[in-house]
Amino acid sequence: MPSVKNPNGPSKNKLAARAAKARQRAQKQSSAGKSAHKSRVEKADTSRGAREGLLPTSGPNRAVSGKRRRKLERKLGYALKRKAAAEGEVEMKDVDETAAKKQKKTQDNVAKMEAREEIDMVDAIN
Repeated sequence: MPSVKNPNGPSKNKLAARAAKARQRAQKQSSAGKSAHKSRVEKADTSRGAREGLLPTSGPNRAVSGKRRRKLERKLGYALKRKAAAEGEVEMKDVDETAAKKQKKTQDNVAKMEAREEIDMVDAIN
């Protein structure tokens, strides 16, 4: 007598699909459990089923476009310039660099000479 499969049971394809779905669900749950150190946005991404490392096309975690990135860099540069100006650092564009170096050397020489004079005065007192 030939062996016949029970016609009322699930087919091989359905069993394989059910097992794959269970594996996928377990994998998502385990990755969501590991997200204790992740931000709220990353947790939301994993809960909606996004794979780790893939950025969404909208929302707060989306990738910044090249144009937007250049704009942000420009804005950051302006902010740094404003901060430097507020602190008193002004970029002098029309001053010759050699003149600035000479002025620095003369200031250093004056400081050295003053230090020597103080040492001489201390030696004279002792």
